[in-house]
Amino acid sequence: MQAAEIQPAKRGARIVVFGFDVGEISQIRRIRALIALGHDVHSFTMRRDNMNMDFEPDWPNTHLFMTSNENLPKRAVVVARSIVKMTGHREMLKGADVIIARNLDMLAIAWAARAMAGASDVPLIYECLDINGALCREGRKADAMRAAEQFLLRRIQMLVVSSPGFMRNFFEPVQGYDGPWALWENKLAAGSALPGRPVSRGAPDADRPLRVGWVGTIRCAPSLALLSEVAARLGPGVEIHIHGVVHRHVLPDFDEVIAAHPNMVFHGAYEYPQDLPEIYEGVDVVWSQDLWQRGNNSDWLLPNRIYEASWAGCPSIAVAGTETARRVADDRLGWVIDAPEAADLIALLTGLTREEIAARGQELLDRPAVDFVQSPTDIAEVIDTVRERAG
Repeated sequence: MQAAEIQPAKRGARIVVFGFDVGEISQIRRIRALIALGHDVHSFTMRRDNMNMDFEPDWPNTHLFMTSNENLPKRAVVVARSIVKMTGHREMLKGADVIIARNLDMLAIAWAARAMAGASDVPLIYECLDINGALCREGRKADAMRAAEQFLLRRIQMLVVSSPGFMRNFFEPVQGYDGPWALWENKLAAGSALPGRPVSRGAPDADRPLRVGWVGTIRCAPSLALLSEVAARLGPGVEIHIHGVVHRHVLPDFDEVIAAHPNMVFHGAYEYPQDLPEIYEGVDVVWSQDLWQRGNNSDWLLPNRIYEASWAGCPSIAVAGTETARRVADDRLGWVIDAPEAADLIALLTGLTREEIAARGQELLDRPAVDFVQSPTDIAEVIDTVRERAG
């Protein structure tokens, strides 16, 4: 294992992190990166029952409550109960140098807990991983949620987003946010002990099916439908290989779909980052487009799979008109199809030669790993900036 180069902070900060799921992989990556920088981290986290339930944090953590996906009324109750629970942790908040809240629920808890602790001088960072679909709808409930977020945005010291599309399409035009912000892309984690990176990418054998991967959080019903249609229409000419954790509340028919197509294979969850080289070496291209929330969040985000796949030398496929497609096209990470239709994806897959696929993958491997691994400097600059402004 090779640890990504990382320099400890000049003086470690006492950082309190509020996280929506202690077992979620981006949550784990973020906290371990902060610790690798030399910071003293304590987290207050929820837990969800749809992924990584066996994970136990290897840093100080206080469990708040179990919570649910999509169930907004239940989540509101859990937020209120968590605020009450935080009254027993006033001293920790008062002694913190920085507070980081990851998603809107946790921002509400963090802001209220900070106020109750009399710690309003402690800078608060709002890290937005996704734009909740409820914030993009019409109606009184959506108006109330946007108003609540606007209230909280006026009381943070830094907004951190994983895609510039969130600023360009939502925070600036919709929420009117004009405060300081920074970009922490969903790259491989700074400070992680990464496995050895592949160095070469051979052409897929002409006598075997083309292998398409779908890797990561498996929660997109339109992607499942699209890939299953491609599997049905191309038959023995293609294999769909799926790796990751399935959100079965979103994909209740997942097992039935896989069982209906002999050329679709579900490999289950995997160890991050240890299994990444083997996974991406086992597929020729990867489906990187999120279609779950078309018209808003899915069109604006940059998924971690484009960085992981590129680091491992596997070209990505995205859909035109999205932030993901812009990055894939501009940075030569793979190819873009015009629409999320089986015909478009089939035309691409059948039109590419094996040599073209190998050449694009080798281009990615020839680039420095730092193009796809988060720079510790990105994290350190945000932490240092908010600490300096706080005096």
